[in-house]
Amino acid sequence: MAWRVDASEFILVQNPPCIPTLAVCLIMSVFNGSKLVIDWHNYGYSILALSLNKNHLLVKIAKRYEEIFGQLSSGNLCVTNAMKNDLKKRWHICAEVMHDRPSARFKQLTNEEKHQLITKLMKTHTEFSAVSESDEQQTRFTVVNSDDSVSFKHDRPALIISSTSWTDDEDFSVLLHALQMYEDYVCGENGDLPDLLCAITGKGPNKSYYQKIIASKNWKHVQVITPWLEAEDYPKLLACVDLGVSIKKKKKGLDLPMKVVDMFGCCLPVAAINFSCLNELVQEGVNGFVFEDSLELCEQFQQAFADFPHNQDLLNKFRSNIKQFRERTWNNAWDEIVLPLFK
Repeated sequence: MAWRVDASEFILVQNPPCIPTLAVCLIMSVFNGSKLVIDWHNYGYSILALSLNKNHLLVKIAKRYEEIFGQLSSGNLCVTNAMKNDLKKRWHICAEVMHDRPSARFKQLTNEEKHQLITKLMKTHTEFSAVSESDEQQTRFTVVNSDDSVSFKHDRPALIISSTSWTDDEDFSVLLHALQMYEDYVCGENGDLPDLLCAITGKGPNKSYYQKIIASKNWKHVQVITPWLEAEDYPKLLACVDLGVSIKKKKKGLDLPMKVVDMFGCCLPVAAINFSCLNELVQEGVNGFVFEDSLELCEQFQQAFADFPHNQDLLNKFRSNIKQFRERTWNNAWDEIVLPLFK
């Protein structure tokens, strides 16, 4: 069998992975007369250091390898201004910034579409069901009117969501402690706050550990579920939620949590744990909340859901500002930022 790669004017490669990808692509570009463009999302050597350590010989070799081949590229892209500045300072590599944008799957839904999803979910999670209803005309959150339109109930709980891979870089004790504080606060006869239903989606190594902690809670005003959703249902659930929560903390502070980008695609306000370049995506008091610890997150729950759902002025303000983020599509950003690199 013969292998053949047709010559092209450009080769675009995402980094990481860098070994052996960057070397292979650079060799191909030399033989084909192509220009190599690298799309930097992180550093490959720093990911390797997570399983070894930063002083390991292989990590040092990988770092030098990545530096050399990065400097030999013809053009560079990256996902944040922080990474752009770091590439320039670290290896004298100049890059253009293209922030991640949500795919078309992440969008707002009509009340009818939301009702269909909640009706589907209540078959596997009774937390979505109306207390005394078993038909599909009513859920805990929605009701079908006589004219077949759908309305959201005025006595519904607030729905929050966090999506995760259940890995060590997401400390979900922060969220669970905030929910415990919220439970204690509401039990103290603070009647203007709703009950909370918190969905934490995803699979990963630490899921069973946190499920045991959740199962040990005897909360009256807070419920936590950990569903595994079909791929088509995840963006739909985001569109049904009142507030998203991001616990993803980027230690290097050079890239942004894609799950927050997806939430913004559904016009969902977010409370996100703070790190150095988060303000390139989430701006405190503009399109969401930024918190440092469980106490601050609990206070933000109280602020967002005071007199909910009758008063949603703050959440609506966030949604309005997120719409401006959504107006710049991936195609728009590509034409403006990336396309000039290929001309």
